[in-house]
Amino acid sequence: MGIAKSNNKLDGLSEKIFLDRYALKNADTSLAKVGDTVLVLTKDDPKFPAKEVGEIISREGNIVKVKTRSGETVASSVEKLTLNIEKTPEEMWDRLAGAMASVEATPEKRAEWTDKFRYILDDWKLVPGGRIAAGADASDELTLFNCYVIPSPHDSRGGIMSTLTEMTEIMSRGGGVGINLSSLRPRRSVVKGVNGSSSGAVSWGGLFSYTTGLIEQGGSRRGALMLMINDWHPDLEDFITVKSTMGQITNANLSVCVSNGFMKAVKEDLDWELVFPDTTDPDYNDKWDGNLDAWKKLGKTVKPYRTVKAREVWHTIMESAWKSAEPGVVFLEYYNQMSNSWYFNPIICTNPCGEQGLPAWGVCNLSAINLSKFYDEQKHDVDWADLATVVRYSTRFLDNVIDKTPYHFEENRVNQQSERRVGLGSMGLAELMIKLKIRYGSPESLVFLDKIYSFMAKEAYLASAEIASEKGSFKAFIADKFLESGFMKNMTKVFPEVGEAIKIQGMRNVTVITQAPTGSTGTMVGTSTGIEPYFAFEYYRQSRLGFDKQYVPIAQQWKDEHPDQELPDYFVTAMSLSAEDHIRAQAAIQTWVDSSISKTANCPADFTVEDTTRLYELAFDLGCKGVTIYRDGSRDVQVLSTSSDKKGEKTEETSERNENSEEKRQENSLEKNEEKSQENSEEKNEEKSEEKIQEKKEEAAVALEMDARTEQVFDKQYKRRPQILRGATYKVNTPFGMAYITINDMNGAPSEIFLNVGKAGSDVFAMSEALGRVCSLFLRYGDHGDKVKLLVKHLKGIGGSGAIGFGTNRVESIADAVAKALEQHDEVMNEQDDARNYVTATSEVLDAPAPAAAAAPTGPSPSAHASSVASKDLCTACGSASLVNSEGCKNCINCGYSRCN
Repeated sequence: MGIAKSNNKLDGLSEKIFLDRYALKNADTSLAKVGDTVLVLTKDDPKFPAKEVGEIISREGNIVKVKTRSGETVASSVEKLTLNIEKTPEEMWDRLAGAMASVEATPEKRAEWTDKFRYILDDWKLVPGGRIAAGADASDELTLFNCYVIPSPHDSRGGIMSTLTEMTEIMSRGGGVGINLSSLRPRRSVVKGVNGSSSGAVSWGGLFSYTTGLIEQGGSRRGALMLMINDWHPDLEDFITVKSTMGQITNANLSVCVSNGFMKAVKEDLDWELVFPDTTDPDYNDKWDGNLDAWKKLGKTVKPYRTVKAREVWHTIMESAWKSAEPGVVFLEYYNQMSNSWYFNPIICTNPCGEQGLPAWGVCNLSAINLSKFYDEQKHDVDWADLATVVRYSTRFLDNVIDKTPYHFEENRVNQQSERRVGLGSMGLAELMIKLKIRYGSPESLVFLDKIYSFMAKEAYLASAEIASEKGSFKAFIADKFLESGFMKNMTKVFPEVGEAIKIQGMRNVTVITQAPTGSTGTMVGTSTGIEPYFAFEYYRQSRLGFDKQYVPIAQQWKDEHPDQELPDYFVTAMSLSAEDHIRAQAAIQTWVDSSISKTANCPADFTVEDTTRLYELAFDLGCKGVTIYRDGSRDVQVLSTSSDKKGEKTEETSERNENSEEKRQENSLEKNEEKSQENSEEKNEEKSEEKIQEKKEEAAVALEMDARTEQVFDKQYKRRPQILRGATYKVNTPFGMAYITINDMNGAPSEIFLNVGKAGSDVFAMSEALGRVCSLFLRYGDHGDKVKLLVKHLKGIGGSGAIGFGTNRVESIADAVAKALEQHDEVMNEQDDARNYVTATSEVLDAPAPAAAAAPTGPSPSAHASSVASKDLCTACGSASLVNSEGCKNCINCGYSRCN
């Protein structure tokens, strides 16, 4: 983790992020000369290339030698260099200040605001959004907007293809896209034009998801997609479970748009009707755009499809969120009630990370104030005066972006210049609170959050009104209507001076505040990202002397001043907070955010479905506009019986909480062909014809015949799996998160291994599942002598980029964890206790806190706690297992990569 020095000189990862992503580049690398600071390719890997910062020390023809910051000398062709025009933050700040001031009306105004913008950019007080930093005055082709919402697809083949084209064009320029699918007719609806039936909204969502995956593979930046559906749509239940049951949508975030009426039905256990417009209506083709309320106001017919229990649908959402962190929930009706654009431009969807609810053709226009820079050490308080100045200048900075950016779609230009939506956010909140010794999530912190974010909102609104008096209000501004929004009613109740200023001066921007992810930019400047607490305080840095433990800057400073002492309790991490603490902090900030918030409520692995339900309902009651949770490990948890008097109780709980995990285990068994044929014959699926059923029976018969042939090929070494096996499940901390390793015995020896590590759908989950399958094949086929010892020999000690634990409890990798479980399995299964009487027993291993004094780990292993590691996925930028869920997004704590910015 790089550290932003007080003199603005960047080093380590901070410097690399700055030079690679935001500094102005020189495309003509042939101009590289001795003394130039460059990025040199040190690992020419097509999937995980690596670059290092260095200085050219010699050049002969097209070959240069670069001395990297670590002291290594690397030879490279000039074509593989990244040659920067800007080498320091000061040079970038000069460019950005001049670019944003260039749209002012007079030379005097341009000079005035160049100086003022330069002031707020200095020392990273304002950190511009990534698109602004990289694109301003760099190219006429680069948009300065991060993300978009495009209109719901017109319900026709041409309309869907048009939406696909719009999405592709935006993503190809690096923008994320949000699409609400509710305009598309439900599955099996009649399509008269082709004398057929529709495949449904979810199916077309699969097309958008698939195309997003192609853009991710073909470009340097992942396509980011949000798909949403409204709670009245007949395909609602298919949408909720699409990732776990259908596998159609793999490259999109999913959220359900929930209304106040639906939440009332949930709380009162009422029926809920799933409906859709009458597609035979003569105005359907011209008037239907996905807005059900507008359709009803036209007096048009709405057809009921079926009635469900609202509470059952809500439980399905909760269960899916508990298992895999999706779908998220957006309280869209409440969002529109609070929205300042309620009277002319309804919010239909959010951007991919959920912090910006937008109308059709709306855009994100983002930057963040670095709150860590506003600590007054002498007063032990916030420097309120300087914060007010920076907020006011930053509001104008973002308003000028609207006139500075190029527009690739005329519809975006018309919409944005008519409402002038901006999103001023923050980073460094957690660092500021630590300086103030306020524990994030405490009652004291909620009071502080209300104070600082209400202050920022007031100053931003007064600034927007002041700009309106000079340049004019946004085109759709109507004072009385604007002040009737839910947000403005709250604002003017607390700050009546804001309402008076708007009545007199007008309002330049329909919205002003957004709390967006700041994963890359926050890492670059060396502070906490967004409104989140730190994910972890400890990390390991590699040097020529090996790996040594370091801390994030504020923690390092405290440790230097207090050697041999533990960090105080106000140094909290995302995983050490309760989920309720996360939600209460989000709600306190949401009160003063006219758009929304990108935040993840991190939950422990043993968080239940019931806990999840309470959390979501708490968020609704507290006025949050949306909820995203991440339960550590997601589908990893297995509740297993450990004593005879609780056997029945635990078995029932296991069935309820882990039904999907049990189904997954059945599917993964080596007899899945036979079991699937039995399951399929029992399914009640009205779409399946008699011919299909017969085909399945024939396939099952072929599978059974193949099993018989397989037995002969392997000299009958293979033994068909009985219905019940005795085994044990081992809970092991690994560098990738908690692993649950189930080893089942047959004829007194291990015969199969099941592995659950990481979130379902992640690379880590897939690779661990594959390892379990291969180990099972090895144990059950062929004659290898003592197969367990041989397997342990080949798996034990396999190492990766990090390790966890010390001494005998040290785990190098998931493979090493399997070896350790196998080593103790025979002893566990032969213990003379109640465990041997059960089908599955539990062994908790490597769960104690690590000893204080031990050898340093052999690789980076950031963790929030000594005794557990939050589940991580593989980063697509650096390849390390460092991708974590935070800010409603995926962020790499190793290289600073973010899927959202």
